[in-house]
Amino acid sequence: MNRVAELAYFTDNVQAMTEFYRNLLDQEATHVDENMAIFMVGQIKLFIHKNYDASENELPPENHLAFGVANLDETCESLKQKSLTLEEEPKEYYWGKSAYLRDPDGHLIELAE
Repeated sequence: MNRVAELAYFTDNVQAMTEFYRNLLDQEATHVDENMAIFMVGQIKLFIHKNYDASENELPPENHLAFGVANLDETCESLKQKSLTLEEEPKEYYWGKSAYLRDPDGHLIELAE
């Protein structure tokens, strides 16, 4: 893992969360629509996303931390060799290639290429 890439928050009220972070960060979002808002905090993306029905999507609408990696397949193989278990194997999504796992407390971790 060479960098924290994203912090994702899921919410029922994108507008209120967007206004809160606009005021907190004293900056405008780089993207806003009814389902999401994106703020850049240095090199880290703060991604606010509307909650959705988990049964309609393979990924759960859970707050998570994303780490950027140079080669996702190699990183995942290395983690497996260290006895870490992937919840979702590397896959192409609309935002790019990602894989998912959980830490010992059950927090969702995204690995993004």
